[in-house]
Amino acid sequence: MLFAIVDIETTGGNASSGAITEIAIAIHDGRQVLDFYETLINPCCPIPYFIQQFTGITNEMVAHAPTFDAVAETIFGYLSEKIFVAHNVSFDYSFVSNQLLHSGYQLQVPKLCTVRLSRKIIPGMSSYSLGKLCRQLQIGLENRHRAGGDVMATAELFSMLTQKDTQGDIAKMLKASSPKKRNIFTK
Repeated sequence: MLFAIVDIETTGGNASSGAITEIAIAIHDGRQVLDFYETLINPCCPIPYFIQQFTGITNEMVAHAPTFDAVAETIFGYLSEKIFVAHNVSFDYSFVSNQLLHSGYQLQVPKLCTVRLSRKIIPGMSSYSLGKLCRQLQIGLENRHRAGGDVMATAELFSMLTQKDTQGDIAKMLKASSPKKRNIFTK
C-alpha cells in the first residue's frame, strides 16, 4: 500500500475559483518517503498580494512555470492507485481533483487527513495546525507555506502516526474514505 502525501499552494481558498501555484507529492510506504515530486505551476491568473506575502510565491516566479494542464498527466500518475494524504485533506484534494478533472483526468482514490489522524492517535496537543504540531512533536519544518517544505514535514508526521497507530485508526479511516463505500451513497 502506497501513500501520496500532497501539499499545494493556491491563489485562494476555493477550488472552483482558485488555482494551484505549487504542488509537492511525496510517495510514502507507511515508513518513509520513496519518491518526491515538486513544481511551481502557472495559475494563468494573478496571485493576490496577500497570498504572495503568505507563501512567498510571486507572479514572476510562476510566469514561466508549466500550466497545470502541462503537468496533469505526471501528477495523475503520482496519485493514481495511491492513498491521498494531506494535512487538511479536503482542501488539497478538492483543488487537485478539480484541476485534474479540467485537464481530463478523474481522480477517485481513498483519502487520509493527518489533522484528523493526529487528533485521534496523538490526543491532547494544544494545536493541530501543521506548524504548531511540528513544533510540539519536534518535527523539522523548513520552508513553511511552500509545498515542498510542508509536504516533507507532513511525511515525517505521517511516519510518526503510522508507528503510533496501535488501535488501527488509519485502517478504520481508510475504510470510511474508500471510493467504493462513498459510491454506495451517490446516485
